[in-house]
Order: sequence, then C-alpha cells, then structure tokens
Amino acid sequence: MPEQSPHDAVDPKRDAVITGIGLVSCLGADLAAHHVALNNPAGFAPVLDATSFPPYPLHPLVALEWDRQIPKRQDQRQMEPWQRIGTYAAGEALQNAGIKANPDLLARTHMIVAAGGGERDAAVDAAILSGLPKAENPAAFLNEHLLTDLRPTLFLAQLSNLLAGNISIVHGVVGSSRTFMGEEAAGVDAVRTAVARIAAGQGDLFLVGGAQNAQRPETPTLYAMGHTLLSGDFAPVRARQAKRGGMVLSSLGAFLVIESRAHAQARGAAIIARIAAVASDRCPREPGQATANARRQLAAMPLNPTGAAILSGATGLAAPTQEELAFLDTLGLPIRATATALGHAMEPSFIANLALAADAIARQTLFAPLEPAEAPMATPLTQVLVTAWGHWRGEGMALVTQA
Repeated sequence: MPEQSPHDAVDPKRDAVITGIGLVSCLGADLAAHHVALNNPAGFAPVLDATSFPPYPLHPLVALEWDRQIPKRQDQRQMEPWQRIGTYAAGEALQNAGIKANPDLLARTHMIVAAGGGERDAAVDAAILSGLPKAENPAAFLNEHLLTDLRPTLFLAQLSNLLAGNISIVHGVVGSSRTFMGEEAAGVDAVRTAVARIAAGQGDLFLVGGAQNAQRPETPTLYAMGHTLLSGDFAPVRARQAKRGGMVLSSLGAFLVIESRAHAQARGAAIIARIAAVASDRCPREPGQATANARRQLAAMPLNPTGAAILSGATGLAAPTQEELAFLDTLGLPIRATATALGHAMEPSFIANLALAADAIARQTLFAPLEPAEAPMATPLTQVLVTAWGHWRGEGMALVTQA
C-alpha cells in the first residue's frame, strides 16, 4: 500500500518545519558554498574524479575540516569515512538549528538515519576473491576466511546503525534512534516517518539524514556489476540518455533538523521551510507503474503551480530517468535534475534535495539551470516538489513550502 504523511487535517502547530540543514558534497561544506556553485555566472561546472575508478566518473567529497564537527581525533580514527561524513553533516544541521551542545534539547531529539550496509574490508575482499578460484574446496575456503579474517564486530560489511551510534556519541543526541535501509526509498521513508510522528504528536524534534562514501572501492564495483553506472565522459542527467544513461555516484552527507512548528516557535528557532507532505510507494517497474504511483502521490500534494518548481532526484539511469522526466515535463514547471550537480548518493539523495529545496525556498529563488534542457525561473519561488525515483525500486515525493 502507498504510504504518505497526512496534511489536510494536521493542526498547524503540528506542521513539520525544517530548522536546521547540514549538507556536504562535492560542491562544498555548507549551504552557502552550494548556492555559489549552483549559481555560477559562467554556468554550472561539475566537480568530478574521472581517474580513480576508470571508466566511471564520480563526484568526490570536498575536503572537510573534520575537527569542526568531530573534535576528538580518537573518534575520527575509529570511524570509517562514511560515518565521518554523516557525523559531520549531522553536526552542521544541529549547529544550524541552534541545538548543538544543548543537553536539554538533545535529550528530546529523535534520530532517523537512512544508511547502506556500511563499508567493507577491501583487503579481505581482495584476498578472498584472489584465493577462491585456486582453492581445492571453494566453499570451505570461503567459510574459513569469513570466520577468521573479518573483525568480530562486522558481518560482510559494517553495521548500518554505526552512523547513528557515532552521532549519538559525538553530538549527544540521545532520544530514540532508528536506522532505515533500502537505498533511495530509505531516505524518503526516514523523512516521511519523522513528519508523520510530528503530526501524530509522537515527537517534536527530529534529526534525519544519511551519508554515502562513493570513493571506497566496493561502491563503484557493486554498481558497475549491475551495469548501472555512466561510463566514459560525463554528461548532465538529461543528456545522458544519448549515452545509454547511467549513474554518477557521489560522496555526500545530508541531515535535517525537523520539528513541530509549535516547538520551533517556543524555542525561538528560525524556520527555514515547511514540509507540507511526503509520500512513498514501490512497484515492480513494469511499464507505466512508476508513473501511476507518482500520479497518485501528486494528487495528494497541496501543490499550487504558481511560484512552484521541481527538484528531481532522477538517477541518470536510462529507463527510470526517461519515465520520471516524461511525467514531470507534463506539469509545466521548471525542473532541476540535481544529480547533474550532486551526483547520486542513494540513501541521502532525497534528503539532500530537501535541503536544497528548503534553502531555495528561504531565498525565494530557484538556482540556475544545470544543463541547456532546463528552463530558467524568473518568478519568486514559493513551493518545491521534490521527487525520488530509485534506480531500481521505490518512488517518493515531497512538497516543501514557505514557512
């Protein structure tokens, strides 16, 4: 069954509003850097690494001053990069919301993290893959090395909830904690759950987000084996279809502080934007099914086309991208396919787009087109429809409006 956050009957005091944003990507370490990069007067210039994993380009993370959000070097050393990325972005969101280092507020902050399976031990993987073809008994060889070579705290990869644990340790977020897995759909449902719990009075303050490290060897290897990556020269999302499509993965961290309007007002927080509705669904992706899901979701969104635009999470993979953009084109609104700029980061991609949408709403200005096929927008921005069609499964949508 489709799942969505209610909006028609919600008490305005229970509105879900965004009060803090932490976003780190190839474009920068804060929202200001992203705004500058997305509005380059000379035109958008992608930030790429085309040499580390040829023939697949990726979007590398900007250099971060880890001490800024993870002050203890011991904490930094015991985290793998994906955990550091997420913990850093979470700290930025908490700081932006004015609740960092506030024990009373952190004690009431619920955390929902969208995470993958964590990083693998690349050396162990390489040793097993090299030795397996030569083993007299491959099954026994594999079992022996999985039992002896992996650290006892790991399975085939790090536990997905290690990110939430490190955020709790470093930043003192000690409310309830949930970790969702499931690639793009996990990010959608993390936000949907927070919005629904706020509407139901099951919490007033949430930290929601995720992270991906695309610069670890197994990440591009995994998706390359599925024939889902763009190969060779980079192209914007729409233009990729002439090259058979494909994703350009990215290292990215995105976290939002989402709280009830009444709670934000009571503590004097600046409200950046409102999440008016969130919906998620999934289908086997037979022809037209994803579009049907999106059409049902859109019907439940209180969208006013005047002053509205779309941030699409289209991956660049040919079939789902073509179907999503064909559907969105019928709405007649300016569209930005943000994977052209941020790349595709799986779990946190939707949350990153919500962050960009909220920032654009606060500025009342949609950022410049990312490729020639995208139209400019001259009128003030008041609403942003954010979409997330997974590269394989899962269709999500949210409406971000002025506070």
